[in-house]
Amino acid sequence: MASHFDLEEQEQLDQLKHFWNTWGTLITSVLVVIFLGLAGWNGYQYWQKRQAVQAAALEHAVDVALAGKDQARADQAFAELKSKFGGTVQAAQTGLLVAKAAVDAGKFDDARAALAWVAETGDEGYKAIAKIRLSTVLEQQKQFDEGLKALEGSMPESFSGLQADRRGDLYAALGKPQEAVAQYQIAYKALDKDLDYRHLIEFKLNALGATPATVAQAKTTPSEN
Repeated sequence: MASHFDLEEQEQLDQLKHFWNTWGTLITSVLVVIFLGLAGWNGYQYWQKRQAVQAAALEHAVDVALAGKDQARADQAFAELKSKFGGTVQAAQTGLLVAKAAVDAGKFDDARAALAWVAETGDEGYKAIAKIRLSTVLEQQKQFDEGLKALEGSMPESFSGLQADRRGDLYAALGKPQEAVAQYQIAYKALDKDLDYRHLIEFKLNALGATPATVAQAKTTPSEN
């Protein structure tokens, strides 16, 4: 009886050895890849968090420096933020903050530089915000054609109304009322009907002798059999 069990155990061991000799290397390789992948993912997550923390610290440094009117310190912190953490959300936010401070100080060239950088490196949302604000700065500098160029390209749908409104302002400044009206009509249709900003678009249209275009709803009648 004991020898019968010994034979069964030996047969199972032989089968296990055969299986491992056949598939052992592959199984080991797969396990190594899985463990390396998990380690790499954890490392990447840690790296991202570390990047965000360091970028946030520099963003705060810029904010504090601007509040204290220490432009040299603000420029230094922003330059470091751009060079080391240029792809972070904090960098884009800080670029917009620096641009606003520059506009408030009447330093439009500095504002242009900051906004152009965000428009080039930020994500789609921040790019759109930067382009719209850049067009405003260029308008203040009487560079209307450059302002229109800043608005070129597609933007997320949520910004299409503001994009068209800014184009309308620039065309109006260029003395092109027809083009301005066309853009204001686009802006009026794109903006949510509950937004107060829509009334401003309507006012601009009225100032140019136009009214918001309405989209007629086609009425259909059931066909007679």
